[in-house]
Amino acid sequence: MKMRQRQFLQCFLGSGMIAALLFQWPAGAQRPPRGDPAPLASFTPEQAAQGKTVYAAQCGNCHGRNLGGSEFATPLNGTAFSLNWGGKSAAALFSFVRTRMPPTAIGSLTPDTTAGVVAYLLQVNGAKSGELPLAADATTLAALRIPRNPAARASPMMPLSPLSPPVPKVFVPNPLDQITTVTEAMLRNPADADWLLWRRTYSDQGFSPLHQITKQNVDELRVSWGWTLPTGRNETTPLEHDGVLFVASWGDNIQALNAVTGDLLWQYSRALPSDARLEVRRNIAIYGEHLFESTSDDHVVALDLKTGIVVWDMPVADYHQGWQTTGGPLIAKGKVLIGIVGQAPGGGAVVALDVETGKEAWRFHTIARPGELGGDSWNGLPLEKRSGASVWTAGSYDPALNLAFFGVGQTYDTGPLLHSINKPGITQDSLYTDSTLALDPDTGKLAWHFQHVHNDQWDLDWAFEQEVIDLPVNGQPRKLIVTDGKMGIIEAMDAATGKYVFSKDQGIQNVISAIDPKTGEKSINPDVVVGDGKPHTICPHPGGGRNWNASSYNPLTKVLYTPMVESCMDLIPAGPGERGNLSSGYNWTIRPRPDTDGKYGRIEALNLQTRQVVWLQRHRAPDTTCVLATAGGVVFSGSLDRYLRAYDDTTGKELWQVRMNDVPSSCPISYSVNGRQYIAVVVGNGGIESQTFPTIVPEIQDPQEHASSIWVFELPKRFH
Repeated sequence: MKMRQRQFLQCFLGSGMIAALLFQWPAGAQRPPRGDPAPLASFTPEQAAQGKTVYAAQCGNCHGRNLGGSEFATPLNGTAFSLNWGGKSAAALFSFVRTRMPPTAIGSLTPDTTAGVVAYLLQVNGAKSGELPLAADATTLAALRIPRNPAARASPMMPLSPLSPPVPKVFVPNPLDQITTVTEAMLRNPADADWLLWRRTYSDQGFSPLHQITKQNVDELRVSWGWTLPTGRNETTPLEHDGVLFVASWGDNIQALNAVTGDLLWQYSRALPSDARLEVRRNIAIYGEHLFESTSDDHVVALDLKTGIVVWDMPVADYHQGWQTTGGPLIAKGKVLIGIVGQAPGGGAVVALDVETGKEAWRFHTIARPGELGGDSWNGLPLEKRSGASVWTAGSYDPALNLAFFGVGQTYDTGPLLHSINKPGITQDSLYTDSTLALDPDTGKLAWHFQHVHNDQWDLDWAFEQEVIDLPVNGQPRKLIVTDGKMGIIEAMDAATGKYVFSKDQGIQNVISAIDPKTGEKSINPDVVVGDGKPHTICPHPGGGRNWNASSYNPLTKVLYTPMVESCMDLIPAGPGERGNLSSGYNWTIRPRPDTDGKYGRIEALNLQTRQVVWLQRHRAPDTTCVLATAGGVVFSGSLDRYLRAYDDTTGKELWQVRMNDVPSSCPISYSVNGRQYIAVVVGNGGIESQTFPTIVPEIQDPQEHASSIWVFELPKRFH
């Protein structure tokens, strides 16, 4: 017993020191400088083998023979190592092992022996060996980083006894063995059972034709399975194909899961530069035998659909300049189209890569260049003084017209556009901000644009889903692009020409006082015009109104279901010497609407053909997810209070609800496997809604220790 207590004390001291290391930088260790990412730490196989021998003799007693930990000490492999060490300087680990390990013989390890132990830790955790050994001094190692998010799985704490008979093998069917190639024809007309694109179809309608779950039985939905995801701002819409669910999550991870059981099939975890800022991904894409994802270091990667192995990896922007690729890819005409987000000079872009090689095919800049169409709309500013026009969500596509449609955000530097320079031929419109763009995916040529509002001074942009909808207008069939901005004004344009067709104000804004019924030109309410040094109340708040969480359109009934939040902001002049949130000299704050009844969340059902509201469902909690409408007559949506709810699509009556472990901040989907319909939603607090609106609903207490997961629901077997 005394020996066991002594072992516990030794290991406890060791694990305590390890814990200190995991969350602190030792004295003398240097962080990698910002700028070009530090190269990955490498080592030779021989060096790692030597380190394994030392580890077994000096460390395995506490941390486990397979680094899986024990009752005395924490694991040093798998997720634990990745989360705590990924992206950090290799000098930190080397210095700690050299100066504090093992706890019973501190300083007994030579520099070369220490380097071997570190090499072994890196090897077990998925780092690649090379031709050069890992350096044996902290100064050299300070310039190297440890890979973040390696795909290595943790070894079990309790290894199998060498005296044990063989463990019986159990055959588990793997749907990846039968998964089919995703063709262009499948993307144009996906099977009812699959969810192959962000909003299921190229048209961005977000509608499921499945009808097993109905108004009559939805109240019997139950949890089918769940899967824990890396904790963080998980906003990505999962995809499903042939019984495999693909889900991307915080930290640039992608997992392939059995869509029926939730079993892990493969996992890809990107090793990011140490100075890359982790960002949300709102969608992934499938085509051919590849799955495509944009990354936090502004690359696009193509993964093998069956294995998760990288096929190609191509940069599209420089994250050091503040660029992001949050929207995710769209596949059209053999191209991977990806939008760029950021505040750097020159503005955003849509970039096209060859789907087979990743080679850049073209790049369309979403801020008009001087001397080009729209180049004189920036109040005389040179290109380097123009910013914004970000592409926040993936585009839609119409194969018949061969046009891809993207929404573009506002400028971030409003001050230089506040007052006109009064020069002939120069305007303040700031193209192509707050616009819908129609691009030829083959060439990147702009077919047409429609600017929804000029000179957005309030951060109330039009940058969201672009739904392709066939709809009778004045008795004649029309193919329209229908979109909605933060102000909650739905607008429709002819898909082929961009000609304005109609608007529908959903009644939550006070910025636009009138809309020309022929051109769509907006008249601005003079009470919201800033620049006079006085406070102004603006509705809605820049968090939306509407935001990126998309609406859903039922083509059978011609009803559009839109998630909204009823809130406002006060623009208050910045104090002396302050720039303000907006460069026009104002800070924004959140506030309830002047006429509020305390209900902020809102689902609105609008018949697009008649432009009449079918129903409104209003509730206290702000809405945080996309809407999912289904052919079974059920509409799903989630909110800040952690509920996922189902509504009757004709009346808005609430039919079912479930409270989950954290805030859903993504798009629910529906798919079917073996004749059974499922509803899936990703949960992970941290989306823009859950960051913006808690102030006005202080009684809604979400977990402080956030937890991310995917929840999947089904009906009992008797309904199948």
